[in-house]
Amino acid sequence: MRDNIKFWDERVDLAAAFRWTARLNMHEGVANHFSLSIDDDGTKFLMNPNQVHFSRIKASDMIVVDANDPDTLSGPNAPDPTAWGLHGGIHRGVPHARCCMHVHSIHATVLASLADSRLPPIDQNACTFYGRHVVDENYGGLAFEEEGARCATLLADPKDKVMVMGNHGIMIIGETVAETFNRLYYFERACETYIRALQTGQPLRIIPHDIATKTSQELADYPEQDARHLAELKAILNDEGSNFDQ
Repeated sequence: MRDNIKFWDERVDLAAAFRWTARLNMHEGVANHFSLSIDDDGTKFLMNPNQVHFSRIKASDMIVVDANDPDTLSGPNAPDPTAWGLHGGIHRGVPHARCCMHVHSIHATVLASLADSRLPPIDQNACTFYGRHVVDENYGGLAFEEEGARCATLLADPKDKVMVMGNHGIMIIGETVAETFNRLYYFERACETYIRALQTGQPLRIIPHDIATKTSQELADYPEQDARHLAELKAILNDEGSNFDQ
């Protein structure tokens, strides 16, 4: 099968990310989408088929979507209009967003529901995102094409790898599946720590700006963690006899 389907390795990586996202209960049933660009300008991309649960997605299930071709919406297993609007808008307008992962994970969505949806640097994980996330303060309803295009403008600065979508969820971007999933995982972890810290009602110990900035850069430069993280997850899935790579 891998000899007859293009971008097989990329499909396998995406499938593993879907399976592990479901295992971590960061999915939204049969909603939400991950996408990965497969052409030079980033507008043609792999995506999960519409209304398939993350826990069942296989490498061969991925569909190819062309952000510049609305007829994509009429093809087999076509993405729903919100997936087209949000992911298509970002892949058209943000060339450096090669991979996009959108979820409504619990703790990140709690953050997106707060009046102040910024993630403060209260621990090392949170420092990863210090000065590297943007908050959308103007939720406009379901992410149809116009709303998707508006969201894309908020990711124009290459340093912003996470968009906290106020009253909605999060969008994580990156160069590869491994990089983007790793970022998704740690953002949710950082949000959980923050939300649990708020629940204590005690004052927060905020890391100073200079140390948070230094730590953020150190984590950004840390070698190979993202690739090794995804490789380990694929190894676990393979040990369990998962069919994600079929």
